[in-house]
Formats: sequence, structure tokens, C-alpha cells
Amino acid sequence: MLRRLLVAVALLFVTAAPAAQAEPGVLLEQQPTTVFAGPFPAPVKAWHLLYRSTSATGAPNAVSGTLLVPQAPWLRGGPRPLITYAVGTHGLGDQCAPSNLLAHGIENESALLAQALTQGWAVVVTDYEGLGTPGTHTYAVGRSEGHAVLDAARAASRVTGAGLSPSGPVGVFGYSQGGQAAAWAAELQATYAPSVNVVGVAAGGVPADLNAVFASNDGGAAFGLVLGAATGFAAAYPDVPFTSILNDRGREAVNRVTLACTLELGAAAPFAHLQDFVTTPDPIHDPRWQARLTENYLGTVAPKAPVYLYHGTLDELIPFSVGAGLRDRWKALGARVTWQEFPLLEHIAGVSIGGPAAMTWLGTKF
Repeated sequence: MLRRLLVAVALLFVTAAPAAQAEPGVLLEQQPTTVFAGPFPAPVKAWHLLYRSTSATGAPNAVSGTLLVPQAPWLRGGPRPLITYAVGTHGLGDQCAPSNLLAHGIENESALLAQALTQGWAVVVTDYEGLGTPGTHTYAVGRSEGHAVLDAARAASRVTGAGLSPSGPVGVFGYSQGGQAAAWAAELQATYAPSVNVVGVAAGGVPADLNAVFASNDGGAAFGLVLGAATGFAAAYPDVPFTSILNDRGREAVNRVTLACTLELGAAAPFAHLQDFVTTPDPIHDPRWQARLTENYLGTVAPKAPVYLYHGTLDELIPFSVGAGLRDRWKALGARVTWQEFPLLEHIAGVSIGGPAAMTWLGTKF
């Protein structure tokens, strides 16, 4: 409770005129913290961070995160590598933020974090915009996520006592929502954060085409994710009509979604359709929706860094064709893409099997 109060107070200062003029990636606050692996404290140095980032519309914001640094010194020559880690769907409630889950030993991506830490690499985990900080989490909004991932790396290099270099090698990792965030970081890096020395990006299960993902999930078992994404887009883009067109069922469902973590979010409205929750027919094809979805369509800019892109062929949430389409668009633009498909794997198995391989690939770039 005290930490949330401190974050809220800090954010008030961020939105004040002097702090709002700070450069993206500026560290606003660092607090030593303890992270847990189950019931036991993890053997790492850790800090809770608050840093300046940028919204999807270009406005300054403040994002929180956690930096983890192995206790053993880095003795392999050059600066210690850093992974800027983008988690998959955690939900929209503040209690779902990775920083909170790490502090309570219940972060479900801890095995992949441990794989990086045991190599001696530092890891910074962003909470994304509005997750753990005031405001609604801009879930599924790739541009906001990409900014948060890149600025987490910039902020981590400024943490007193962490021993990280601003010029050190940086790897970007993410799957599902995190894959979207990592892929957007890859596309944005050259223009948004050129000083970040990104040497490789590993992105899996990427929702690169949100129109296609919506069409696949409308009426599906995990339709609650669609409601979450619509809520996230409405938070990021005030011009997108959503809350104003909700019916009574829609308002009740969105109220639940905004407080839900992963499982509750996915199960919020099984096999429902967006049309069941709104008063306007076919809202997704409203020109205002389509304009913002187009802004978050991946595959129009070639990443500067090499990319490891992977996808399960039986992914029931992000169609395999969506991942393959991103691969084709990036390759056509001249990007250096290593493509890995995992036959017969659905969405969760895709990260269980593909995630460790992707992290190993990142290690070849350090």
C-alpha cells in the first residue's frame, strides 16, 4: 500500500510541467526491493523503478518496473548485458503488475527470468503504462508497450548501484502481449531510442494484426481478452468510441475486466461476441477504430536489430498466419529474421517450449 502511494505521489510530480519535459527513459524514482522465487527471496539485487516514458499518442507518462541484477560481478569482459523483458498478458488490475507479483513470489514467467539471470545478465521488467500506476492499463496497444520496453532499458542503466552501462548490450524479450511489445520495441528503436544498444529481439506469439486477432477471438472461449483490448485502446485513444456505446451488460463486463488478472480476464465472457456488449452495430469497423488499429499494425518498419520470431502452429489465440505474416513483411523490408515455428503447439505451449530457445538465441548476440 505504501509503495502504491509513493508511486501515485511521484506520478503527480511527473505530470507537473518541469518533470513532463524530462527526456524519455529518465529515472524518476528507484527503491530497493526484495523479489521472491516462491516463498524464498531471490538471490539478486532488485529495485522498483518509476521512469519517464511516452504514451501511444506521444504524451509523457510514468511507467513502473523492476530491475533484477545478479549478485555476482560480471567478469566476462565489457558491460553486463541487459534483457528488457516484456511479460505476456497479466491483466488490467494494478495487483496484476509484474512488480507486485515478483514482490510476492507469484510471477508466472519467473523461470524465463531465472534463465537470463543465471547467465549473469541483468533483467528489467516493465509494468507497462497504467499497470501498477494510476490510470487504466493500455492493454494490447503496441506503441505504448514498445515505448515502455525501450525506456525501461534506458532507466535501468541509470540506476545507482546497479553497475549497468548506457552503452551495454541490450536484448529484448517477450511473448504474446510481450511479443507485441518486443516487436514494437524492435520497430521503434531506431527512431525512438537510438542510443539503446539493442543487439537482438526475441518475440513470440505476436499479435501483429489486431483485426485478424479480433476476428479469430470474437465468439471464442477467451473472448474476455477482446474486451480487455478494447478497454486498453479506449484508455490510450480518447477518440475511439467504446465506453459511450456500451450497453448494461457491456458496462458490467468492462468493470470486471478492468480489475481482472490473466485467468479472470480470459474467462470474463466465454464465447461471447463484441456485438453482445454494445449498442452500435459492428463498432470495430468504425473509421476511428480502424485508424488506431492501423497505427498498431506491425510489419511496416524493418527492425534495425536481428530478430528471432517464433509461433506455435496450433495457436488458438494468435493465429499462426498472423505470426507468419509478420515474418513475411519484415523479410520483404530487409530485416534479419530468424523464424522458428513449433508444430502442434498451442499458445501456452508455444512459450513453454519456445521461450527457453528464444532466450538462448538472445545469448548468442551478447
